[in-house]
Amino acid sequence: MKNVALLGDLFTIHAMNRMVDPSDTSEAIKKTADSHGLLHEMIRSFTTLARTLNLSHAVKELGSTRQTVRRHIAQLEEAKGEALFTVEDRQYQLTEAGERALPEAQGILARGNAWLNSNVSHVHGLQLFSSVLPDGWCFWQQQHSLGRVWDSPSCLQRETLRSWAMAGGDIESPHMEHVRPYLIVYRHTIAGWICVEFGEESFFVKWFGWAKARSSVGRSLGRMPGGDDFARMLDEPFHEVQTTQSLRLDHVFTLVPSEADGTLKPVNYQRLMLGGRFPDGSLALYSLVEPSSDIEIFGLDHGKIVQPSADIMVNFDPADAKFER
Repeated sequence: MKNVALLGDLFTIHAMNRMVDPSDTSEAIKKTADSHGLLHEMIRSFTTLARTLNLSHAVKELGSTRQTVRRHIAQLEEAKGEALFTVEDRQYQLTEAGERALPEAQGILARGNAWLNSNVSHVHGLQLFSSVLPDGWCFWQQQHSLGRVWDSPSCLQRETLRSWAMAGGDIESPHMEHVRPYLIVYRHTIAGWICVEFGEESFFVKWFGWAKARSSVGRSLGRMPGGDDFARMLDEPFHEVQTTQSLRLDHVFTLVPSEADGTLKPVNYQRLMLGGRFPDGSLALYSLVEPSSDIEIFGLDHGKIVQPSADIMVNFDPADAKFER
């Protein structure tokens, strides 16, 4: 007990020795606040120059000056303690550190703009994201706990999760054979997210038809309305699930063009995403989309939720489940 008391006294003495004058603390806080006031513009300069790799083009796009952009980059490099660019014959190139820093910088800008525009928040610690445009188009997405899968009336959700676990994420595993027809499979490339497979029983095929699905294989996902920040926020769950090889459950409400005449129609669905692997070991992402009126999205007018028609329902016979019983 004496040793414990002595140890406690030593920690107390150490803490007292580490105490600083209140004026020093206030000065540190002031410096931090000043830095944060510039942070947004500094990151804008960095991401714009990283995209254009041309100072003149970046300055014009930002509506800034060459001196300001250079200063922003220098400040960021000093703060991070590493070079973000190399410059040779006035040509900018990202360093390895710059390439590592870029995705998070872009994410900070997108999240900051989305937060400022009240497009993103959290409900019970899980992400809520929405966008409503003046022309009436909208997109609502709320993340939910994976525990809801076990209480869901959807046998297919539970079976897909169990099959994925038994397969170790391997798309070619026999454990995935009976649920694979209901999945959409993605690969991430330099051009963005590419659909490499549409299951013949998947929602995409039900909604758009088999001909449209086949012609969409190998193409990058089309950009929905909402701008670059919106697109980046939509991509975040995909990157999160694939990179961590984990799972995510979202409830979604949006307007989707019909195959018949292109008119926008409301659709609400649950989406279970799972990280997986292709036979060569490269990363994959599987998406199970099930139309459902049983969705919960904070702030969405419940009167907008529609009852899915029978022709777009994803029908899985519980008798085909291998792991439910």
